[in-house]
Amino acid sequence: MNSHRQSATPVTTMRVAPLKLDVSPYRGGENEPLARWFVELDAAITARQLRDPIQQVLFAMSKLAGRAKSWAYGKRLAEPHCFYDLDDFKRKLKKAFEPPQSEFRARVEFLKLRQGKYDLHSYAQRARYLVSSIVNEPIDASTQVVTFMAGLNDGPIRNQLFREYPKTLDEAIERAMQEEFSIKQAKFGGFVARPPRQQATTYNGPEPMDISYADVTASRQPRNDGKCFRCGKPGHIARNCKVSLPSQQATH
Repeated sequence: MNSHRQSATPVTTMRVAPLKLDVSPYRGGENEPLARWFVELDAAITARQLRDPIQQVLFAMSKLAGRAKSWAYGKRLAEPHCFYDLDDFKRKLKKAFEPPQSEFRARVEFLKLRQGKYDLHSYAQRARYLVSSIVNEPIDASTQVVTFMAGLNDGPIRNQLFREYPKTLDEAIERAMQEEFSIKQAKFGGFVARPPRQQATTYNGPEPMDISYADVTASRQPRNDGKCFRCGKPGHIARNCKVSLPSQQATH
C-alpha cells in the first residue's frame, strides 16, 4: 500500500451572489406596456433570488408609482392578504390597468408604421417600442425587419438596407444609423469653411501687378528730384521753361 495517500479534495459549491437588478417604475399609464414591465420584473426577481411569494409581491409593489401605486397600496390597506402570490398580483394589476386588446393594437400599428416626417432615430425608437409591447405572440424577426425597411422613406438608406437585408430589427436599425452617419460625413465631413469675401476693388486699367503697366505708369509720373520735366535741367519748372525743343525749332 502506498505510504503517501492522496487526501480527497473537498468539493466546494460556488454560490452565485444575488444581483440587484433594477426595474423601471410602472405608473399605470396608457403608453406603458404592462407585459414588458412584467418581463423586467421577473428578470429582477430572478436576479435578486427572491423565492418567497410574499417577498416577490412586496418587491413588485415597491416598483409601482403614480396611479398604480395608489391602487395597489389602497387594496392592501383594505385587505392585507389581497395578493397571495406574484401571479395573483399580476392578474389583478393587468385587469385594472391594461387596456383591452393593447397588444393587438400595437401589432396593427407596427405593421402600418411609416417613417414619414419623423427623423430616423424617432422612427427606430417607435418601432422598437411597438415590438417590445407585443409579448404574448411576438412578431417574428423576418416580419420585423421587412416592416421596418418598408416603412423607411425612399432614399439611399432604404436602398442600402434592401441590398444587405439584415436578419434582426436591431441589426437593421444599426445599419440604418450607420448609413445615415456615412451620408452626413460625406456631405459635411470634408467641408472647410471659406474665409469671408473681401469687397472687390474696381480698377480702371490693367492689374496693379502688371510689370509693363508699372513701367509705363512710372514714366508718366512727374519728377520729384527738382529738375524740369521738359528739359531736365534744375532751377525751374516746365511751365517756366524757355528752352526750345527740337520740334518747336523746326516749326519756326
